[in-house]
Amino acid sequence: MLSAAPITTFLLAVNVLVSLHALFVDPGALDRYAFRPVEMRERKEWYRMITGAFLHANLVHLLFNMMTLYFFGPYLEARRLGELPFLVVYFGSLLAAHAYAYVRHRNDPDYAAVGASGAISGVLLSFCLFEPMSPIYIFLIPVGIPAILFAVLFIAFSSYAVRDADRGGGGRIAHDAHLGGAIAGLVLTIILSPSVLRIFVAQLPF
Repeated sequence: MLSAAPITTFLLAVNVLVSLHALFVDPGALDRYAFRPVEMRERKEWYRMITGAFLHANLVHLLFNMMTLYFFGPYLEARRLGELPFLVVYFGSLLAAHAYAYVRHRNDPDYAAVGASGAISGVLLSFCLFEPMSPIYIFLIPVGIPAILFAVLFIAFSSYAVRDADRGGGGRIAHDAHLGGAIAGLVLTIILSPSVLRIFVAQLPF
């Protein structure tokens, strides 16, 4: 399927190469190019809106994101959206994810984030619109979850985690980026491919 999805192939390659270079050759790149709202605002380093999404904190982080892109990206690019609309969904979700995180953390000098999770969230939720009843398998859970249920749970959990982080909870996961990217993926898919609503409804069992 990758042979029919050049954009997905390119994104996979760039993410892997850039992340591996930063992790094993130039660790300082994680600090220089990570998504840091305060650095962006004070030093006008707006390139971090993009560069932070091509870096990953460790190999597990990189593997999870790239596996998700590998499984869902080619389907969207080759069979549903096409190359340019897929690219718009990917980068539009990325920018929306970071825009939301920027608004929330623009005054926090300690906040930093890396990873393609915002863009990947948009790709995943875009898939859920086209295939609402297809099973999605979560790591270590042997039973597939219908995509529509996964989408609802993903947004609900991300929203809860964002509120929990506001109360001082949460960990090192950028749930706000996940939420912003997921919602952008849904909205952009509907704008770019309005027929997805008909496709979505036609597959519902009720």
